[in-house]
Amino acid sequence: MELQELGWDESFADAFRPHADHGFVPARVAVEHRSEYVVYAEAGELRAELSGRLRFDGDHPAVGDWVVLSVREGEGRATIQAVLPRRSAFVRKTPWTETRAQTLAANVDVVFIVCGLDLNFNLRRVERYLTLAWESGAQPVVLLTKADLCDDVAERTFQVESVAIGVPVHATSAPTGEGLDDVRAYLGGGRTAALLGSSGVGKSTLVNALAGVELLATREVRSADGRGRHTTTHRQLVLLPGGGLVLDTPGMRELQLWDADQGIGAAFADVDELVAQCRFTDCTHEREPGCAVRAALADGELDRERYDSWQKLQRELEHLRVRQDGRLRSEARKERRRFARSMRKTSW
Repeated sequence: MELQELGWDESFADAFRPHADHGFVPARVAVEHRSEYVVYAEAGELRAELSGRLRFDGDHPAVGDWVVLSVREGEGRATIQAVLPRRSAFVRKTPWTETRAQTLAANVDVVFIVCGLDLNFNLRRVERYLTLAWESGAQPVVLLTKADLCDDVAERTFQVESVAIGVPVHATSAPTGEGLDDVRAYLGGGRTAALLGSSGVGKSTLVNALAGVELLATREVRSADGRGRHTTTHRQLVLLPGGGLVLDTPGMRELQLWDADQGIGAAFADVDELVAQCRFTDCTHEREPGCAVRAALADGELDRERYDSWQKLQRELEHLRVRQDGRLRSEARKERRRFARSMRKTSW
């Protein structure tokens, strides 16, 4: 494989240079399993595991990362010795109750936010994905799939454009080929795109249509609610025959924010602009005089559901900050107790 086809450029070459004299080679993470990885290198596809140091480091590679490998010739296996600095990262809070960050994709150039034009259509979900996409450092693009199943594509597209401010929106259909050339225009030249969306929106079907061959398995969605089961069971980086890479991800039932202040500011630029016009900088947008937000809600300039969505994400971030502070205090207490125990042992 040519490294340039995988997204390698001068910035990654500069980062790798200190490792070049040790017999190591660069590779890109294609699939992440529980105990090992599949990586793409010039030698081809290899199985790799973490070095002992990385295994206990906590900052493990994610799909899309460029890594430093020591290859075991003849075995088709390698050991990951280091992870090169990331250009972009799509990060969420780990599901359920844990307060930790989880990197879903790294070194992505474009984030395709995939929304089905069927029963899966959900503007609030698009807003949430846009928030994390802006925060990632990659270019967000909204893809509306299943255009062949929608009676009014233009109206749906307009609705999405009203919340995806400054973001390209394309209607697509894998069976008819509609919009696929628009999607291909973002790829090529070693560029990487991540597809993000819930189960059943047609991410794997879209990848197969772009590739022109059946690369990924697909399943039918339920006709009752438009939802599908997880066809893709793990994140994987796919090299397209025509150039470019796409990172397919499992549909996510839970997408919680993580340090997304800038992302909210970009995804809700219209709301942020109104907030800046309020008379008081600490305006709660409830009873204060001179509140530009309430005025915009009253005259219809700001949609109530969009404002409620903005408030919900703001509350979620504030709750996360409180939990992060609590976790830091808890870890500090544990560290003090460990230090006290070590001092008692040395005094014996």
